Amino acid sequence: MSSGAHAPAIRLVNLTLGYDRRPAVHHLDGVIAPGEGLAVCGPNGAGKSTLLRGLAGLLAPLGGAINFVGASRRAAAYLPQVVEIDRGFPINVRDFVAMGALARIGLMSALNGAERARVAAAIETVGLVGFETRTLETLSGGQMQRALFARLIVQDQPIVLLDEPFGAIDEATIDDLLALIARWRAEGRTVVAVLHELDIVRRAFPRTLLLARECIYWGATRDALCQENLIRARAMSEAFNERAGECLRDNDHGAEDQLHVH
Repeated sequence: MSSGAHAPAIRLVNLTLGYDRRPAVHHLDGVIAPGEGLAVCGPNGAGKSTLLRGLAGLLAPLGGAINFVGASRRAAAYLPQVVEIDRGFPINVRDFVAMGALARIGLMSALNGAERARVAAAIETVGLVGFETRTLETLSGGQMQRALFARLIVQDQPIVLLDEPFGAIDEATIDDLLALIARWRAEGRTVVAVLHELDIVRRAFPRTLLLARECIYWGATRDALCQENLIRARAMSEAFNERAGECLRDNDHGAEDQLHVH
């Protein structure tokens, strides 16, 4: 990947996201700085994946805004949860990784020599040399995640969005992918990851957004993941009414939410 020194900041302004006018993330304010490593944590159903889909441009806000300062939303590369990938589709590893180049070359264009070299280098970086002609359905969980990360390498974007990238994979793969994330951040890229593994968050992500439909804490990971905050997040998520109507919170409460960003 090339240098990510010009990664944009992402500014969330009174952001509310949801489905069918029912909010899943309420009135979120904050800034993700260029080159930041931000983990998004919280209980099941806390709105974490919803937020990532909003950042990726797959979900329009119900209210507020997501502003990319210095670039467009197209500057983001998105890795969905592996369960969202149709592994039965007849495509091999090389062609799957090459899909990362589509934004540059277009849907109907063939890969030129430079793009083929980029794909080969990405496959080598993630340790899948020899698997190029294997179909996705034959890969283990760890091998599939490596292929997904190789596709991100080929996309070569300054913002990387990861939705639960470490679920059900082996420790060696986790270590290799964390090393790749560290490399991206050293290049100045911004990495935002939805994670359940709090030990990995504490080990590899300096800042954390603890979410329970609302912002519980946004700041240094050691502070965000203190026991008091984790208990509060769990209690707020359990109390949420799934059948609540459109959120009509006033601006005064929106201002209070900003106090949780450190």
